[in-house]
Amino acid sequence: MRAVPLVGGPVEFRGALDLETTQAGVMPRRLPAWTKEQYQDPSVYGATVMPSGVRLVFRTDARAVEFEVLTSTGQLDSDPHPRPTGMLELLVDGALAGRRQAPVGNVVRMAGPGAVQRLIPGEPGTVRFAGLPAGMKNVELWLPQQTPTELVALRADGDVLAPLPDGRRRWVHHGSSISHCIEADGPTGTWPVVAAALGGVEVINLSQAGNALLDPYVARTIRDTPADLISLKVGINIVGLSAFRLRTFGPAVHGFLDTIRDGHPDTPLLLISPVSCPALEEAPGPTATGPDGRLAALGDPADVAGGALSLAVVRAELARIAAARQASDPHLHYLDGRELLGPDEADDLADGLHPTAAAYRRMGKRFAARAFATDGPFR
Repeated sequence: MRAVPLVGGPVEFRGALDLETTQAGVMPRRLPAWTKEQYQDPSVYGATVMPSGVRLVFRTDARAVEFEVLTSTGQLDSDPHPRPTGMLELLVDGALAGRRQAPVGNVVRMAGPGAVQRLIPGEPGTVRFAGLPAGMKNVELWLPQQTPTELVALRADGDVLAPLPDGRRRWVHHGSSISHCIEADGPTGTWPVVAAALGGVEVINLSQAGNALLDPYVARTIRDTPADLISLKVGINIVGLSAFRLRTFGPAVHGFLDTIRDGHPDTPLLLISPVSCPALEEAPGPTATGPDGRLAALGDPADVAGGALSLAVVRAELARIAAARQASDPHLHYLDGRELLGPDEADDLADGLHPTAAAYRRMGKRFAARAFATDGPFR
Protein backbone atom coordinates (compact mmCIF):
# COMPACT_ATOMS: atom_id res chain seq x y z
CA MET A 1 0.00 0.00 0.00
CA ARG A 2 1.29 3.44 -0.93
CA ALA A 3 0.50 6.64 0.96
CA VAL A 4 -1.40 9.28 -1.00
CA PRO A 5 -1.29 12.93 0.11
CA LEU A 6 -4.66 14.27 1.22
CA VAL A 7 -3.72 17.88 0.49
CA GLY A 8 -1.77 19.15 -2.48
CA GLY A 9 -2.14 15.87 -4.36
CA PRO A 10 -4.69 14.15 -6.56
CA VAL A 11 -7.47 13.86 -3.98
CA GLU A 12 -10.33 16.36 -4.17
CA PHE A 13 -12.67 17.19 -1.28
CA ARG A 14 -16.20 17.96 -2.46
CA GLY A 15 -19.03 19.30 -0.34
CA ALA A 16 -16.62 21.17 1.98
CA LEU A 17 -15.74 24.85 1.72
CA ASP A 18 -12.75 24.70 4.10
CA LEU A 19 -10.11 22.23 5.23
CA GLU A 20 -8.98 22.78 8.80
CA THR A 21 -5.50 21.50 9.66
CA THR A 22 -5.51 19.55 12.92
CA GLN A 23 -2.87 17.69 14.94
CA ALA A 24 -4.12 14.44 13.43
CA GLY A 25 -4.66 15.50 9.82
CA VAL A 26 -7.29 17.58 8.07
CA MET A 27 -10.93 18.16 8.99
CA PRO A 28 -13.40 19.31 6.33
CA ARG A 29 -15.75 22.14 7.25
CA ARG A 30 -18.91 23.03 5.35
CA LEU A 31 -18.56 26.78 5.85
CA PRO A 32 -15.50 28.88 4.96
CA ALA A 33 -12.97 29.71 7.66
CA TRP A 34 -13.88 33.41 7.85
CA THR A 35 -17.34 32.58 9.21
CA LYS A 36 -15.88 31.36 12.53
CA GLU A 37 -15.40 34.97 13.60
CA GLN A 38 -19.12 35.67 13.19
CA TYR A 39 -20.70 33.18 15.59
CA GLN A 40 -20.11 32.33 19.24
CA ASP A 41 -22.46 29.40 19.76
CA PRO A 42 -20.36 26.20 19.72
CA SER A 43 -23.28 24.32 18.18
CA VAL A 44 -22.65 26.19 14.92
CA TYR A 45 -19.07 24.96 14.74
CA GLY A 46 -20.21 21.48 15.72
CA ALA A 47 -22.77 21.35 12.92
CA THR A 48 -20.30 22.77 10.40
CA VAL A 49 -17.72 20.02 10.99
CA MET A 50 -20.34 17.26 10.76
CA PRO A 51 -19.57 16.40 7.13
CA SER A 52 -23.04 15.88 5.67
CA GLY A 53 -22.53 15.56 1.92
CA VAL A 54 -18.71 15.71 2.14
CA ARG A 55 -16.74 13.19 0.09
CA LEU A 56 -13.21 12.48 -1.11
CA VAL A 57 -13.02 11.99 -4.87
CA PHE A 58 -10.24 10.53 -7.03
CA ARG A 59 -9.50 8.01 -9.78
CA THR A 60 -7.54 4.84 -9.17
CA ASP A 61 -6.72 1.43 -10.56
CA ALA A 62 -6.22 0.11 -7.01
CA ARG A 63 -7.99 -3.05 -5.91
CA ALA A 64 -7.82 -1.96 -2.25
CA VAL A 65 -7.84 1.40 -0.48
CA GLU A 66 -7.44 2.29 3.19
CA PHE A 67 -8.60 5.41 4.97
CA GLU A 68 -7.24 6.34 8.39
CA VAL A 69 -9.68 8.59 10.23
CA LEU A 70 -10.16 10.12 13.66
CA THR A 71 -13.79 10.66 14.59
CA SER A 72 -15.25 12.68 17.47
CA THR A 73 -18.53 11.61 19.01
CA GLY A 74 -20.48 12.37 22.17
CA GLN A 75 -21.58 10.32 25.15
CA LEU A 76 -23.85 11.18 28.06
CA ASP A 77 -22.63 9.94 31.42
CA SER A 78 -25.86 7.98 31.72
CA ASP A 79 -25.25 6.12 28.46
CA PRO A 80 -23.11 2.96 28.42
CA HIS A 81 -21.77 3.62 24.93
CA PRO A 82 -20.84 6.63 22.78
CA ARG A 83 -23.29 7.84 20.18
CA PRO A 84 -23.15 5.94 16.89
CA THR A 85 -20.42 7.26 14.63
CA GLY A 86 -22.28 6.49 11.41
CA MET A 87 -21.08 4.97 8.18
CA LEU A 88 -18.28 5.51 5.69
CA GLU A 89 -19.57 4.67 2.22
CA LEU A 90 -17.47 3.98 -0.87
CA LEU A 91 -18.89 4.58 -4.35
CA VAL A 92 -17.16 3.24 -7.45
CA ASP A 93 -18.29 4.79 -10.73
CA GLY A 94 -21.37 6.08 -8.93
CA ALA A 95 -22.46 2.73 -7.44
CA LEU A 96 -22.20 1.78 -3.78
CA ALA A 97 -19.25 -0.58 -3.40
CA GLY A 98 -18.91 -0.82 0.37
CA ARG A 99 -20.07 0.45 3.76
CA ARG A 100 -18.06 0.45 6.96
CA GLN A 101 -18.86 1.66 10.46
CA ALA A 102 -16.73 4.68 11.27
CA PRO A 103 -14.35 3.80 14.12
CA VAL A 104 -14.80 5.48 17.51
CA GLY A 105 -12.01 7.97 18.18
CA ASN A 106 -12.35 10.99 20.47
CA VAL A 107 -15.29 10.90 22.86
CA VAL A 108 -16.80 14.04 24.37
CA ARG A 109 -18.58 13.16 27.62
CA MET A 110 -21.09 15.29 29.49
CA ALA A 111 -23.68 14.92 32.23
CA GLY A 112 -26.45 16.17 29.95
CA PRO A 113 -27.18 18.54 27.07
CA GLY A 114 -25.49 21.88 27.69
CA ALA A 115 -23.35 20.55 30.54
CA VAL A 116 -19.58 20.93 30.81
CA GLN A 117 -17.84 18.72 28.26
CA ARG A 118 -14.90 16.42 29.00
CA LEU A 119 -12.75 15.20 26.14
CA ILE A 120 -11.51 11.61 26.24
CA PRO A 121 -8.84 11.50 23.53
CA GLY A 122 -8.94 8.57 21.15
CA GLU A 123 -6.80 7.14 18.40
CA PRO A 124 -7.29 7.08 14.63
CA GLY A 125 -8.77 3.95 13.14
CA THR A 126 -8.32 2.41 9.71
CA VAL A 127 -11.13 1.43 7.37
CA ARG A 128 -10.27 -0.82 4.42
CA PHE A 129 -12.19 -1.44 1.22
CA ALA A 130 -10.86 -4.37 -0.82
CA GLY A 131 -12.00 -6.31 -3.86
CA LEU A 132 -12.54 -3.20 -5.97
CA PRO A 133 -13.06 -3.71 -9.71
CA ALA A 134 -9.97 -3.89 -11.90
CA GLY A 135 -8.97 -0.96 -14.07
CA MET A 136 -9.15 2.80 -13.67
CA LYS A 137 -12.34 3.96 -11.95
CA ASN A 138 -13.89 6.91 -10.18
CA VAL A 139 -13.93 6.52 -6.40
CA GLU A 140 -15.80 8.57 -3.81
CA LEU A 141 -15.53 8.15 -0.04
CA TRP A 142 -18.56 9.69 1.67
CA LEU A 143 -18.00 10.71 5.30
CA PRO A 144 -20.57 10.04 8.06
CA GLN A 145 -23.06 12.90 8.05
CA GLN A 146 -23.37 13.08 11.85
CA THR A 147 -19.76 12.71 13.04
CA PRO A 148 -16.86 15.18 12.78
CA THR A 149 -14.14 13.24 10.97
CA GLU A 150 -10.47 14.09 10.60
CA LEU A 151 -8.72 12.48 7.63
CA VAL A 152 -5.34 11.20 8.73
CA ALA A 153 -4.11 9.10 5.80
CA LEU A 154 -5.11 7.50 2.51
CA ARG A 155 -3.33 4.42 1.17
CA ALA A 156 -3.87 2.48 -2.05
CA ASP A 157 -2.30 -0.51 -3.78
CA GLY A 158 -2.35 1.22 -7.15
CA ASP A 159 -2.04 4.59 -8.83
CA VAL A 160 -4.25 7.44 -7.61
CA LEU A 161 -5.05 10.26 -10.03
CA ALA A 162 -7.05 13.46 -9.84
CA PRO A 163 -10.72 13.17 -10.75
CA LEU A 164 -11.86 14.29 -14.16
CA PRO A 165 -13.80 17.57 -14.31
CA ASP A 166 -17.39 17.05 -13.24
CA GLY A 167 -19.74 18.31 -15.89
CA ARG A 168 -22.84 18.11 -13.72
CA ARG A 169 -24.63 21.21 -12.49
CA ARG A 170 -23.82 22.29 -8.94
CA TRP A 171 -26.70 22.52 -6.48
CA VAL A 172 -26.16 24.43 -3.22
CA HIS A 173 -28.71 23.70 -0.49
CA HIS A 174 -29.15 25.21 2.98
CA GLY A 175 -31.53 24.03 5.67
CA SER A 176 -31.91 22.73 9.21
CA SER A 177 -31.31 19.33 10.82
CA ILE A 178 -34.05 17.98 8.55
CA SER A 179 -31.70 18.69 5.62
CA HIS A 180 -28.54 17.80 7.57
CA CYS A 181 -30.17 14.36 8.10
CA ILE A 182 -28.28 13.05 11.12
CA GLU A 183 -30.85 10.24 11.38
CA ALA A 184 -30.28 8.97 7.81
CA ASP A 185 -28.95 5.43 7.42
CA GLY A 186 -25.76 6.66 5.81
CA PRO A 187 -24.22 9.66 4.06
CA THR A 188 -25.76 8.75 0.69
CA GLY A 189 -29.16 8.31 2.38
CA THR A 190 -29.62 11.98 3.25
CA TRP A 191 -32.46 13.43 1.23
CA PRO A 192 -30.32 16.06 -0.59
CA VAL A 193 -27.89 13.33 -1.74
CA VAL A 194 -30.73 11.05 -2.82
CA ALA A 195 -32.31 13.90 -4.77
CA ALA A 196 -28.99 14.94 -6.33
CA ALA A 197 -28.31 11.41 -7.56
CA LEU A 198 -31.76 11.22 -9.15
CA GLY A 199 -31.43 14.71 -10.65
CA GLY A 200 -27.92 14.14 -12.00
CA VAL A 201 -26.40 17.10 -10.15
CA GLU A 202 -23.51 17.69 -7.75
CA VAL A 203 -24.73 18.78 -4.30
CA ILE A 204 -23.15 20.99 -1.66
CA ASN A 205 -25.16 20.68 1.54
CA LEU A 206 -24.71 23.74 3.76
CA SER A 207 -27.46 22.66 6.16
CA GLN A 208 -26.77 23.30 9.82
CA ALA A 209 -28.57 21.17 12.40
CA GLY A 210 -30.37 23.52 14.79
CA ASN A 211 -28.92 26.59 13.12
CA ALA A 212 -30.88 27.49 9.98
CA LEU A 213 -31.60 30.98 11.26
CA LEU A 214 -31.07 33.24 8.25
CA ASP A 215 -27.56 34.09 9.45
CA PRO A 216 -26.01 36.73 7.18
CA TYR A 217 -22.69 34.87 6.96
CA VAL A 218 -24.50 31.90 5.40
CA ALA A 219 -26.15 34.16 2.83
CA ARG A 220 -22.75 35.65 1.95
CA THR A 221 -21.28 32.15 1.69
CA ILE A 222 -23.96 31.10 -0.79
CA ARG A 223 -23.53 34.40 -2.65
CA ASP A 224 -19.82 33.67 -3.14
CA THR A 225 -20.08 29.92 -3.91
CA PRO A 226 -20.39 28.88 -7.56
CA ALA A 227 -23.86 27.42 -8.07
CA ASP A 228 -26.14 26.48 -10.93
CA LEU A 229 -29.07 25.74 -8.59
CA ILE A 230 -29.86 27.00 -5.08
CA SER A 231 -32.46 25.94 -2.53
CA LEU A 232 -33.26 27.22 0.95
CA LYS A 233 -35.38 25.35 3.45
CA VAL A 234 -36.50 27.94 5.99
CA GLY A 235 -38.56 27.98 9.15
CA ILE A 236 -38.37 25.08 11.58
CA ASN A 237 -35.41 26.36 13.62
CA ILE A 238 -36.79 29.88 13.57
CA VAL A 239 -40.08 28.71 15.08
CA GLY A 240 -38.47 26.22 17.44
CA LEU A 241 -36.10 28.81 18.90
CA SER A 242 -38.55 31.74 18.73
CA ALA A 243 -35.81 33.51 16.80
CA PHE A 244 -38.09 36.02 15.04
CA ARG A 245 -41.55 37.45 15.20
CA LEU A 246 -43.65 38.20 12.15
CA ARG A 247 -42.45 41.84 12.06
CA THR A 248 -38.78 40.80 11.77
CA PHE A 249 -39.09 37.51 9.91
CA GLY A 250 -40.18 38.91 6.54
CA PRO A 251 -37.39 41.51 6.26
CA ALA A 252 -34.83 38.88 7.31
CA VAL A 253 -35.99 36.55 4.53
CA HIS A 254 -35.84 39.40 2.02
CA GLY A 255 -32.34 40.36 3.18
CA PHE A 256 -31.11 36.76 2.94
CA LEU A 257 -32.47 36.48 -0.60
CA ASP A 258 -31.10 39.90 -1.59
CA THR A 259 -27.60 38.91 -0.50
CA ILE A 260 -27.72 35.65 -2.48
CA ARG A 261 -29.04 37.50 -5.53
CA ASP A 262 -26.05 39.87 -5.36
CA GLY A 263 -23.91 36.92 -6.51
CA HIS A 264 -26.49 34.83 -8.34
CA PRO A 265 -28.97 37.20 -9.97
CA ASP A 266 -30.43 34.65 -12.42
CA THR A 267 -29.74 31.28 -10.78
CA PRO A 268 -32.85 29.14 -10.18
CA LEU A 269 -33.59 29.55 -6.47
CA LEU A 270 -36.16 27.38 -4.69
CA LEU A 271 -37.56 28.63 -1.37
CA ILE A 272 -38.92 25.70 0.67
CA SER A 273 -41.17 25.97 3.72
CA PRO A 274 -41.05 23.47 6.61
CA VAL A 275 -42.23 19.89 6.40
CA SER A 276 -45.01 18.87 8.78
CA CYS A 277 -44.30 19.01 12.49
CA PRO A 278 -47.49 18.51 14.56
CA ALA A 279 -46.29 20.27 17.71
CA LEU A 280 -45.52 23.54 15.93
CA GLU A 281 -48.17 23.73 13.22
CA GLU A 282 -50.37 26.17 15.16
CA ALA A 283 -48.29 26.83 18.30
CA PRO A 284 -45.12 28.93 18.55
CA GLY A 285 -41.86 27.92 20.18
CA PRO A 286 -39.70 27.64 22.09
CA THR A 287 -39.65 23.86 22.28
CA ALA A 288 -38.66 21.15 24.69
CA THR A 289 -38.60 17.37 24.73
CA GLY A 290 -41.71 16.00 26.43
CA PRO A 291 -41.83 13.02 28.81
CA ASP A 292 -42.63 10.79 25.84
CA GLY A 293 -39.39 11.84 24.13
CA ARG A 294 -41.20 13.84 21.47
CA LEU A 295 -41.01 17.52 20.61
CA ALA A 296 -43.38 19.77 22.55
CA ALA A 297 -44.19 23.45 21.97
CA LEU A 298 -43.91 25.73 25.00
CA GLY A 299 -45.33 28.86 23.36
CA ASP A 300 -48.90 30.08 23.72
CA PRO A 301 -50.99 29.64 20.54
CA ALA A 302 -52.84 32.83 21.49
CA ASP A 303 -49.59 34.77 20.98
CA VAL A 304 -49.68 34.03 17.24
CA ALA A 305 -52.22 36.82 16.85
CA GLY A 306 -49.65 39.19 18.34
CA GLY A 307 -46.86 38.20 15.96
CA ALA A 308 -45.43 34.92 17.29
CA LEU A 309 -44.50 32.45 14.57
CA SER A 310 -46.04 29.04 14.06
CA LEU A 311 -45.27 26.85 11.06
CA ALA A 312 -48.60 27.80 9.50
CA VAL A 313 -47.66 31.50 9.74
CA VAL A 314 -44.17 30.86 8.36
CA ARG A 315 -45.51 28.96 5.35
CA ALA A 316 -48.00 31.72 4.56
CA GLU A 317 -45.32 34.40 4.86
CA LEU A 318 -42.79 32.52 2.71
CA ALA A 319 -45.45 31.97 0.03
CA ARG A 320 -46.34 35.66 0.16
CA ILE A 321 -42.71 36.77 -0.11
CA ALA A 322 -42.03 34.43 -3.04
CA ALA A 323 -45.12 35.62 -4.90
CA ALA A 324 -44.22 39.27 -4.33
CA ARG A 325 -40.63 38.86 -5.53
CA GLN A 326 -41.50 36.77 -8.58
CA ALA A 327 -42.68 39.86 -10.43
CA SER A 328 -39.06 41.01 -10.69
CA ASP A 329 -37.35 37.63 -10.11
CA PRO A 330 -38.78 34.99 -12.45
CA HIS A 331 -36.12 32.50 -11.38
CA LEU A 332 -37.41 32.39 -7.79
CA HIS A 333 -39.72 29.49 -6.96
CA TYR A 334 -41.60 28.27 -3.89
CA LEU A 335 -42.28 24.74 -2.61
CA ASP A 336 -44.52 23.91 0.33
CA GLY A 337 -42.45 21.56 2.48
CA ARG A 338 -45.49 19.42 3.22
CA GLU A 339 -45.16 18.10 -0.34
CA LEU A 340 -41.98 16.41 0.86
CA LEU A 341 -43.42 15.10 4.14
CA GLY A 342 -47.04 15.78 4.98
CA PRO A 343 -49.37 15.77 7.99
CA ASP A 344 -50.46 12.19 7.32
CA GLU A 345 -46.86 11.02 7.86
CA ALA A 346 -46.44 12.08 11.49
CA ASP A 347 -45.60 8.48 12.39
CA ASP A 348 -42.40 8.92 10.37
CA LEU A 349 -41.20 11.57 12.86
CA ALA A 350 -39.65 9.39 15.53
CA ASP A 351 -39.19 12.27 17.97
CA GLY A 352 -41.98 14.44 16.59
CA LEU A 353 -39.49 16.45 14.54
CA HIS A 354 -36.92 14.39 12.62
CA PRO A 355 -37.85 11.96 9.86
CA THR A 356 -36.80 8.33 9.92
CA ALA A 357 -34.13 7.03 7.55
CA ALA A 358 -36.81 5.66 5.22
CA ALA A 359 -38.68 8.98 5.26
CA TYR A 360 -35.49 10.87 4.34
CA ARG A 361 -35.08 8.68 1.27
CA ARG A 362 -38.72 9.25 0.38
CA MET A 363 -38.23 13.01 0.73
CA GLY A 364 -35.28 12.85 -1.65
CA LYS A 365 -37.33 11.03 -4.27
CA ARG A 366 -40.21 13.49 -3.91
CA PHE A 367 -37.92 16.49 -4.15
CA ALA A 368 -36.30 15.12 -7.30
CA ALA A 369 -39.72 14.42 -8.84
CA ARG A 370 -40.79 18.03 -8.23
CA ALA A 371 -37.59 20.03 -8.66
CA PHE A 372 -36.04 18.16 -11.59
CA ALA A 373 -39.24 17.41 -13.51
CA THR A 374 -39.56 18.78 -17.03
CA ASP A 375 -41.71 21.62 -15.67
CA GLY A 376 -39.85 21.91 -12.34
CA PRO A 377 -37.70 24.82 -11.14
CA PHE A 378 -34.46 22.84 -11.59
CA ARG A 379 -35.29 21.41 -15.04
